[in-house]
Amino acid sequence: MNNSTKRIKRSLLRIILGRTGFTALAIIAQFFIILLYFGYLKEYSQAVTFLLYVLSFGVLLHIINKDENPAYKMAWLLPVAVFPVFGAMLFLFFKLQPTVIFTNKILRQNISASADCLKQDKKVKANFERDWRNARGFVHYMNNYAGYPVCADTEVKYFSLGDDMMPALAEELEKAEKYIFMEYFIIDSGEVWNKILGILKKKAAQGVEVRLMYDGLCTLANLPYSYPKTLAEYDISCRVFNPIRPFLSSAQNNRDHRKICVIDGKTAFTGGVNLADEYANIIDRFGHWKDTAVMLKGDAVNNLTMMFLQMWHISDSSEANYEKYMSKPCNNGAEGYVLPYGDSPLDNEPVGKTVYMHILNTAADYVHIMTPYLILDYEMEQCLVSAAKRGVDVKLILPHRPDKKYAFYLAHSHYPSLLKAGVKIYEYEPGFVHAKNYTSDDKKAVVGTINMDFRSLYLHWECACYMYKTPCVKDIEADFQNTLKKCRRITFDDVRKFTLFEYVTGRILRIFAPLM
Repeated sequence: MNNSTKRIKRSLLRIILGRTGFTALAIIAQFFIILLYFGYLKEYSQAVTFLLYVLSFGVLLHIINKDENPAYKMAWLLPVAVFPVFGAMLFLFFKLQPTVIFTNKILRQNISASADCLKQDKKVKANFERDWRNARGFVHYMNNYAGYPVCADTEVKYFSLGDDMMPALAEELEKAEKYIFMEYFIIDSGEVWNKILGILKKKAAQGVEVRLMYDGLCTLANLPYSYPKTLAEYDISCRVFNPIRPFLSSAQNNRDHRKICVIDGKTAFTGGVNLADEYANIIDRFGHWKDTAVMLKGDAVNNLTMMFLQMWHISDSSEANYEKYMSKPCNNGAEGYVLPYGDSPLDNEPVGKTVYMHILNTAADYVHIMTPYLILDYEMEQCLVSAAKRGVDVKLILPHRPDKKYAFYLAHSHYPSLLKAGVKIYEYEPGFVHAKNYTSDDKKAVVGTINMDFRSLYLHWECACYMYKTPCVKDIEADFQNTLKKCRRITFDDVRKFTLFEYVTGRILRIFAPLM
């Protein structure tokens, strides 16, 4: 038995027998208790039954008239219509969560308090608009609705693999003099994290302010629940964002999927790479792990600094000094424009989706995409289809070896309509693609954490880096072309070979995809 298999077995045992198993059982038990309770109420009297059905009708009207994505409406309308009482109660239970309301309130306060630190430089804006005729509307949206400025004077280095990013990350961490901020969806014990942790301990001992934040899902299988206390012994401040608790709550659906590292306000990393061994191909989970990241040096680092601090102070009640961590303009003369941005599931503003659609809608020559998941709503699918129909070369690289079977089936359910419109689909044969990249027309690119699925586009906290005419755009496109050589092109013949089970499962899952 190899080390990877042993590690997986130990993790499974910890999940089943530990706090994770208890949490899962507790949530399942609550779900069935709610089901039984409202079933009991329904049978209690005709008056109660009538009132519950009136409430269900009111919920249906609310969902129909709600200003949100039609796919979400359909996903809720079906259970409310088929199971009127239970479906309506479940909807109200999930939508009236105090935790979500409180988190949104604190986050809005943090964004307002840090707004002065993210003001748009008028000269940069004017130059950008002069350089690109479509820039005016894009910058207006990103300034006023996403809340982030476009920046110049920022050097960007692209990493085509997590294997390449990790040594660079370690090297930059070693240079830290003032502070290190790290925010990751996944941190897992192993060779990668042990090396990073060793550097963080050393830097904290030297007086560098070290803050670490990771998503609560890590407490289920990766890190001990008390890990922040362990890190505190090394003078490392640690927060667990949205810890998983044994309570049925919609708040547990909103995960912090971001990957951010900021060093002294001068250097920052973001992309798809988490701090775990599979992301550097040290262990084999689903074949070769294809992931990407970027390193920024310059003015755009401030966007990621503020992004981290806004999230940090959701769970830290101490007074935030945002200005303290802002860097002064560096005037390094770097080419192009860089705009790191974040996306929140609580503000009803789909920033990640809007940026992707803007690239597709303004492309003249090509749009090349790498994504691990393809679970699309109607608007996103039509954007891909429309771009291909007007002659834009739209290519998608997806995994050939999936990490989740249901996501694989859902992706396959979109293949026929995309292929029919002329979208070219490829699957990465060596293993799993975890990269989230867009390139277009040798000018525009996005590298970040945002998958093309409902979770990333609507339910998670995400981040990405938009680039225009930066030298690394050509590196990102070159990586796409090199990756394409290792891919298999999908045709209608392949689609016809999908099993009946796969075909039916994919289409059934599409109904509930917005809630998954």
